[in-house]
Amino acid sequence: MTTNDKKDQRLIILDTETTGLNPKEGHRIVEIGCVEMVNRQLTGRNYHVYINPLIEMDQEVINIHGLTNAFLSDKPIFSQVASEFIEFIRGAELVIHNAKFDIGFMDHEFIMLRRGLSMTQDICTVTDTLKVSKDEFGSPKTLDFLARHYKVDKLVDRTYHGALIDAQLLAFVYIEMTRKQSALNLTIGDGDGTDANVIRRVSSDRLPLKIIQASADELDAHQKRLDIVNEKGAEPIWRK
Repeated sequence: MTTNDKKDQRLIILDTETTGLNPKEGHRIVEIGCVEMVNRQLTGRNYHVYINPLIEMDQEVINIHGLTNAFLSDKPIFSQVASEFIEFIRGAELVIHNAKFDIGFMDHEFIMLRRGLSMTQDICTVTDTLKVSKDEFGSPKTLDFLARHYKVDKLVDRTYHGALIDAQLLAFVYIEMTRKQSALNLTIGDGDGTDANVIRRVSSDRLPLKIIQASADELDAHQKRLDIVNEKGAEPIWRK
């Protein structure tokens, strides 16, 4: 993939809330939040849905995300939102913090539909910012830690850990976490002139650059221009 391809790639920052920790124990997704980015810029397009899990949640779980059984009772079930959700993320690069958790739940929901749907990694690529944080800091870091480290924790109100709220926060973290990757490619090349982004060494035996002094007329014209700047109320720094 070229630099331009990466630059223009569609990213979906994703988070979910669930009824528990393990889909194999019958736990389900209750909220999906997605934030779209293109060229490292938020587009304003989001995907957000609450889902009726068809099971009762323990109060301990409710205390985490704030979604009650009563609130979710009239929300659509996953099969009713699956198609629009898949179309929103299809072909994008998913950016998820602790992707194994969210993708595990997503794939479990896809399997339960019994429609022969592809698994998440068959329709999207995935970047796990938990793994990125381990590479960056030497150990995996929580989203809260990263938000504080990159000073974006105040940009989103996280009274509850809602999926869309956490996806928005992760988007800000991701921008800061990968900022250095968006800089110019400053690698040293072989000087063949084929890559405009590569620094090329200048031959050590080249001739010295010719210095061309300003003529008397040019110096006079320059002083007159500075006089005009001065008359406009500014003090030219070139005279200091």
